[in-house]
Amino acid sequence: MLRTIIAGLKARTARLVLSSIAIALGVAFVTGTLVLGDAMAASLRDEFAKNARGIDVGAGPGDNPNPRGITQETLEAVRKTPGIAGADVRMQTSVPLLGGDGKARPASVDSLASTPELREFDLVEGRFPDGAGEIAVDVRTLTSAKLAIGQRITLLGEGERKHEYTLVGTYRQGASPLSVGGYEHVVLPPEQIRVISPDEVPYGLVATAAAGVSQQQAADSVRQVLGEQGFEVKTGEQLTAESLASINSRAAEFTSVLLAFAVIALVVAAMVIYNTFTILVAQRTRELALMRCVGASRGQVFRSVLAEAAVMGLVASVLGLLGGIGVSAGLQKIISSIDGSDAEVLLPLAPTTVLAAFGVGVLVTVLAAVLPARKATSVPPVAALRSQPDSGDEVARTGLLRTLSAVLLVLVGLGGVVLGLRMQDEEAAMIIAGAGTMALLGAAVVLGPLLVGPVNRVLGVLPRALFGVPAKLASANAGRNPKRTAATTAALMIGVTIVATVTVVATSAKETANAQVDERFPADYTVNSAVFDRMLPRQLATDLAALPEVARVAPTVTVYGRGSYFTGVPKDALGDLVRLKVESGSLDALGEGKIALSAQYAKREGLSVGDTAVVSVLDGDSTTLSVVAVVSGQNLANGIMTLETATGVDPKLDGYESIMVKLKPGVTDGRAAVEKVADTSPLAVVDSAAETKAQLSSQLDQVLAFVWALIGLAVVIALFGIANTLTLSVLERTRESALLRALGLTRGQLRLMLVVESILMALMGAALGLVLGIGFGWVLIEAIGNDDMDVAFTVPFDQIGVMLAAAVVAAVVAAALPARRAARTSVVAGMAEA
Repeated sequence: MLRTIIAGLKARTARLVLSSIAIALGVAFVTGTLVLGDAMAASLRDEFAKNARGIDVGAGPGDNPNPRGITQETLEAVRKTPGIAGADVRMQTSVPLLGGDGKARPASVDSLASTPELREFDLVEGRFPDGAGEIAVDVRTLTSAKLAIGQRITLLGEGERKHEYTLVGTYRQGASPLSVGGYEHVVLPPEQIRVISPDEVPYGLVATAAAGVSQQQAADSVRQVLGEQGFEVKTGEQLTAESLASINSRAAEFTSVLLAFAVIALVVAAMVIYNTFTILVAQRTRELALMRCVGASRGQVFRSVLAEAAVMGLVASVLGLLGGIGVSAGLQKIISSIDGSDAEVLLPLAPTTVLAAFGVGVLVTVLAAVLPARKATSVPPVAALRSQPDSGDEVARTGLLRTLSAVLLVLVGLGGVVLGLRMQDEEAAMIIAGAGTMALLGAAVVLGPLLVGPVNRVLGVLPRALFGVPAKLASANAGRNPKRTAATTAALMIGVTIVATVTVVATSAKETANAQVDERFPADYTVNSAVFDRMLPRQLATDLAALPEVARVAPTVTVYGRGSYFTGVPKDALGDLVRLKVESGSLDALGEGKIALSAQYAKREGLSVGDTAVVSVLDGDSTTLSVVAVVSGQNLANGIMTLETATGVDPKLDGYESIMVKLKPGVTDGRAAVEKVADTSPLAVVDSAAETKAQLSSQLDQVLAFVWALIGLAVVIALFGIANTLTLSVLERTRESALLRALGLTRGQLRLMLVVESILMALMGAALGLVLGIGFGWVLIEAIGNDDMDVAFTVPFDQIGVMLAAAVVAAVVAAALPARRAARTSVVAGMAEA
């Protein structure tokens, strides 16, 4: 029996290799994801190791809610402690950095240790600062801020006071909770940080032990010096262990997202493999029956089919493992190009990754072949004595078990959708409604054989009218075996459904965001602060209002309360530059001591018109305001008040967060004038509604492109399944094709028949996927909508057209080789096939 299996594998090598491509792609996705996760974890471990290297003792505030900070006297005492070779404080503050373009950008200023062993930075070029007027920057900051070594750069301290330094070097820093972020990064000695931010206190102390002194001994000595100041002292080993533990979740979150798409690709690949083995078993009915006639048992036949699947899985696993390493390298390059880093490509190949690749590849393939293998054991030996027609089971569209499964999935799906749409919690509603849509997708897959006939008849109308007999034959072939066609198209349907759902949701969000920008901010330009915690000078609004091109300006401020925030605007801007939908009350009454609450916030706090709202400012007093209106349609804040009221609530407001600018009628381009005034303040950045919409669209398009790329692999696997099905069908229908040729069908017509058949199968999957995807997109949009934001349902017909066109082109490509093979087979040889 073993020799028979080996002989069968040799005879069907080409078919099995073609079939293994689908599972190899799925394994490559899984392997690439695991390698990428390990590479990210290794990179983060290396970066966090820089933050803890050289440290034998570390002291921080721990759980102390009011840390006093390490004083200079305490630092000197630690330095003089026996067993301590060196000690430094660690400080960090955020201040604006003026780039090469003269505009401010948020920057994180980290302290530079005087002890070289305690520095968490790697020098790249030049040197570290060694004087009061010197500074070093991170290598990415050098590029993004358009700086150069030797250049004079400026940091803005309190009161916009300028502090100038000479750039003397660049460094590459490790990762830490304080250094990771979207800021620019620079380093200064601790005493220079105190000059910029006099109130800044060190958040920790680090020390290195003298030779012969253990970390625990050094930690005990430092603990005695610090006494009861509320600092938690740890050894370097403890700090390293905590840092390594904190990075696991970062890599895991990104890896889990990729693995979710990898699972989708594997499900699609499993469906392709299942369909492939179903066809192979059907084609080998006589062969398997003859094996039974000469003495093979049912178990031997079953094991022979599974053995072929295991060999295919092994081959696919090897190919997928190698491909996954390449996928990981490519993804790391893409990530590096997006964030502007020059990170090294790491390809750690852990034993668990290798085991996962072979386990997934072999297991999925074998499991997908179990049902066809069981079917092979049910072939009676007498079947070897007759020709092989389509069995009644193959041609049947459905059965009792399939019907019951579909009904159950439909009920579960509809229940999840209805429950999700009725829930108030947006996140829970989206999860439950999303689960319901997945159940409905499963129902569509189960009901596939029932849908093939009607869909095929509708889609076949145009080809039959255009191409005549070949198209009629193609349509008949596509519908002759509903189960096989449904299994082939289901894989494509799943991929297109997910792509269409995400596309509809993203497009609807984009259009809604654009509409809200136009509705809520009819200003021509908005001048914003480049640094979130620094306000624009009030004189800037006065200067902008004095421009001859400007009709009016509307400065805004934000009052940050405890767990809430409120926007202050000029009262005369309401209804013009700030448009709100009034649910109750009136904005006419908005004035000193009054506030208009958002509907969502009012509902959460149980407030209504006529009530009083207490606004407790961070690090400030509480103010009681009278609620005069409840508004909706804006998600800027929990409420709106006038500028005068905002200043009274928070007297520390000494500027504006943004300034809206509306041009006079007839002025088509006032940007140059607005920018000329904005250039007088390094914090001011000019933005427009068009630019805001472009930025929002760009961000959503990036997310959409990322999802398209991930789901694209599942679609590619599905198209391989169509090509594989056609190839095997050509072999199965060799005599039939030869008979058609003998009856007058030309080679070109035979090729056209197979191409049209491929197009019909692709369009079935794509059309059903688009219908389901659009419907599921509507469900998710309704689930995430709320009283504060109504997402407009938008169907991107242009992108849907592109998807359908891509499906047709891909179907033509998929049919190319099978059609060529069928056309090249001679009539005489084909008629001689058994």
